[in-house]
Amino acid sequence: MAAPLSSEERAVPLYYQKSLDSLPAPRLDGVQKQFFKDQTGITDDEELVRYIVDLRARAFAIHPYPCIRMFAFTTLKILRNFAYEQFLHLGATRQGAIFIDIGCCFGTDVRKAIADGYPPENVVAADLQKGEYNGTQSTPETFPVPFVQGDAFDPATLAIVPPVDGSHPLLTPHPDLKPLTSLNPLHGRVSAIHAASLFHLFSQEKQIHLARAMAGLLSPESGSMIFGEQVSQPVTGEYFLGKIGEDPMFCQSPESWEQMWVRIFGEGVVKVETDLREVPKPDFCTIPLPLSTQSHSAIR
Repeated sequence: MAAPLSSEERAVPLYYQKSLDSLPAPRLDGVQKQFFKDQTGITDDEELVRYIVDLRARAFAIHPYPCIRMFAFTTLKILRNFAYEQFLHLGATRQGAIFIDIGCCFGTDVRKAIADGYPPENVVAADLQKGEYNGTQSTPETFPVPFVQGDAFDPATLAIVPPVDGSHPLLTPHPDLKPLTSLNPLHGRVSAIHAASLFHLFSQEKQIHLARAMAGLLSPESGSMIFGEQVSQPVTGEYFLGKIGEDPMFCQSPESWEQMWVRIFGEGVVKVETDLREVPKPDFCTIPLPLSTQSHSAIR
């Protein structure tokens, strides 16, 4: 575990003392820029940046997550995950392969997956509140992917059940996704779950709870996956990484992450892969600690 935090380490970084208007505009690469142009219909580069800055401000007013402040929603995290091509192949080859993005925020990763060929009729988005889910100028008519609003720690939204045993096939019919108000009807039915920048928001105990809840959703069919990207560290423990007014961030290491999923699914049931990368963000941390992100997948 990490050493206890000093008062100096808990100081608020300068980056978080600045107003949103004083921060730099987002830097979009060619893929990101084209994606947002396609999604919004905005073709002018400067107008697009103004639109994204305004979108950030509206979302930040709902909940001031650091990742929103930093325009993390523009990075298309699902695209850079090493399991992405395998995920798209799953959607193309498995009939009715349900995909859920839990903690979808604006829904940019959902939209990117669909733009790259994932069947939209098999997709569900979920988050604590809808907020700016339709912020890319889509409407329920132009983007009819169902959105489930609710707290993933509330059993009414997502109850914990044991992972479905592949030796006992599900006998109930394929669920209708459109009227969903809870994820519970999807227990044992989901082929792919994406969760990015989600687990690190919670304590170790809550991370285990969330992992158990997701495991109960996953289909027992071979190749079903849970994948995403979280803030992580080489050594498991609590770190203060600039979250104002909140507890330290509990960061998993690649080893603890794998152990968590193996304990939930059982030995020999799931294959866990991780890729830990250092991300230089000196204005994000208050201590000389590298910020790392961990792409991961747990595949049955």
